[in-house]
Amino acid sequence: MKILLVEDELDFADSLIYALEKERFVTDHVTDIRLAREAVVTGRYDIILLDRTLPDGDGLSFIPELRANNLDVPVIVLSALGELTERIEGLDEGADDYLAKPFAFEEMLARVRAVRRRPASTQVPEIRVGKLVFDVLNEEAAVDGIRLVLTRREVRVLSSLIKRHGRVLLREILEQAVYGFNDEVQPNTLDSHVSRVRRKLIEAAAGVEIHAIRGVGYILRAEI
Repeated sequence: MKILLVEDELDFADSLIYALEKERFVTDHVTDIRLAREAVVTGRYDIILLDRTLPDGDGLSFIPELRANNLDVPVIVLSALGELTERIEGLDEGADDYLAKPFAFEEMLARVRAVRRRPASTQVPEIRVGKLVFDVLNEEAAVDGIRLVLTRREVRVLSSLIKRHGRVLLREILEQAVYGFNDEVQPNTLDSHVSRVRRKLIEAAAGVEIHAIRGVGYILRAEI
């Protein structure tokens, strides 16, 4: 899962990023509405964590912008403005959840998981290709009931490829899914991650194959 964190308190943001990345989430961090606006244009996110008191305005003003552009990404407001009327205001503006500061990181993570589960009834809970089964909600992969041991980035590679199995996934879209703003990505880094995923699938006899389309991207499909 990839998260956009919109938070201008840098120490607090660093703590959130640490907690999120321990849970294997890829996190991009911006400090104001303008940068958040640019981020959603260039990136794809599963959840947005949004502060209200930002340098360029109330973070709630960003939610109608998202909806006006048909971006239905879930938004959780994280704010020191935690009075009942303020929480109601946030939900009325379209936030999916509202968490008042200070809060325990464990509660934040639980709310992220809860919001992530909400659209589960409208999406496929698992994807099967060959003998590979991918749990979409928990982002776990298994072959013949045995879970594959994957790193955080390997999970993002496999998640992105299997959701588009049988179709070519552009390299730049895969990079956006796997890496955050602050990741130092060398020219062959993505290829290395894809190669490791490919090797683990072969070792597990998953019955799928990943092909590189030179100059374009990658495709995952069942073995012929």
